[in-house]
Amino acid sequence: MFNKNIKLVVAILIIAFAVYQFTENNIGNGIFLLLLCIIPIFLYFKNEIILMAFLKLRKQDMDGAKKWLDKIKNPEGALVKKQQGYYNYLNGIMVSQTNLTQAEKFFKKAIELGLSMDQDLALAKLQLAGIAMTKRRKIEATNLLNEAKKLDKHNILKDQIKMMQQQMKKI
Repeated sequence: MFNKNIKLVVAILIIAFAVYQFTENNIGNGIFLLLLCIIPIFLYFKNEIILMAFLKLRKQDMDGAKKWLDKIKNPEGALVKKQQGYYNYLNGIMVSQTNLTQAEKFFKKAIELGLSMDQDLALAKLQLAGIAMTKRRKIEATNLLNEAKKLDKHNILKDQIKMMQQQMKKI
């Protein structure tokens, strides 16, 4: 993994070399280099290790996703704010099966840092609502469920929200 600043420096160097190629009338090389500079710019905003962890998580390989996330040693220095949010979000998902207190910390930090997609934010709030419900904090769980319901615009989490609301009536 490259530091976020190194990615920007590489992109700037590629753009500078592309400009040089344009001045030397090598238009094809300049265009190719401008297209090539998209890669480090993309990786600045979407961290390659987090992308690989999402891929492993999608395949239900929790151990593989954890190995990828463990490669990030200093998330505050190596990642931009939204990436830090997704780093905590992924850690929260993986830890939620074993340690609810630690998972709650990860999800709260992910929400605080921000997540790009409303669906991810809704899932994080739904997870927090489940944790609050298991700890008998009904008011907090109800508020988080309502927020998750507002964020779930495509009704992907509709069944889980209904099931959780029914379980809360029993408490």
